[in-house]
Amino acid sequence: MCIVGQYCIPQAHAARTAAQLSIIFGQDETHMNTTAAREKIGFIGLGLMGHGIAKNIVDKGYALTFLGRKNRKPAEDLAGRGATEAATSREVAAASDIVFICVTGSREVEAIIRGPGGLKEGLKKGAVVVDCSTSDPVSTVALAAELKEIGIDYVDAPLSRTPKEAWEGTLDAMVGAPDAVFARVKPVIETWAGRIVHIGDTGDGHRMKLLNNFISLGYAAIYSEALALAEKVGISPPRFDSVIRNGRMDCPFYQTFMRWTLEGDRDAHKFTVANAFKDLTYLESMAGAAGIANPLGNATKNAFAGAFATGPAEQFVPMLATHIGKVNGVDLMPSKDGVKQKI
Repeated sequence: MCIVGQYCIPQAHAARTAAQLSIIFGQDETHMNTTAAREKIGFIGLGLMGHGIAKNIVDKGYALTFLGRKNRKPAEDLAGRGATEAATSREVAAASDIVFICVTGSREVEAIIRGPGGLKEGLKKGAVVVDCSTSDPVSTVALAAELKEIGIDYVDAPLSRTPKEAWEGTLDAMVGAPDAVFARVKPVIETWAGRIVHIGDTGDGHRMKLLNNFISLGYAAIYSEALALAEKVGISPPRFDSVIRNGRMDCPFYQTFMRWTLEGDRDAHKFTVANAFKDLTYLESMAGAAGIANPLGNATKNAFAGAFATGPAEQFVPMLATHIGKVNGVDLMPSKDGVKQKI
């Protein structure tokens, strides 16, 4: 048996290996179907990522109860697929065995769990809460300890990739949970993630997510400053790109990042500057608690702080290049179809 482009497996071991690979790549359909028949799922946070995640959960056979929001389109879509809308977080909790949260960060998560009409008022002993937000690990560990006292397990399963992959069910997930709890929630996560890494215990998922975002947002800050400097010395963005693209410094993140500056595609990488700045603030806190100097993290945070302060808050990460250019007297605002764009 051969895995194309990788290696060959002796025929005697093929059946066993195929079963192992089916689990690794999220294709253990019998396990998934059994879990779908047993577990009732709740979902809070129908934003850019959450709508796609919730859509995949209900489409793949799970009974889903969700909390609606002012933007009615996601709620109407999910209801049309057979999901049930609830009026409060408490109602979501009361109807669910496993509740997923996908919101901005720790402040919102804490309010959803602890606030009036929150999850804590409706959760049953033996339930699991899964936080897919990019949250502060200190808050995550505290919430896990608080919920453990009333018999509730807490999992952090932050995401990587974009709303496109959320809709397609091919996100990356880095999961922090005890082994037995991970085994329970994994079939549900498999409905919306193509790559799942059990990184460690509760809190480790959010720690790893901050490290992941430190690297990606560090790239964004470097690309932005390099583009501004290039333009200042007479090298246009297309000429800059002609060297980097298809070379050793190229990568998928670079390609989506550059689509704003080169093509004026504002939706190429839909992750906001506000969220980037928030995540880098969490990183700074984590580094401080660990007692490690983090000068590059702080430099990256400061690059985003300027863009966040000048606004608009909902501008996306690739637009950092436009901001860095403007600060340095360089016009990196792209054109699209001959029309100068605006942020």
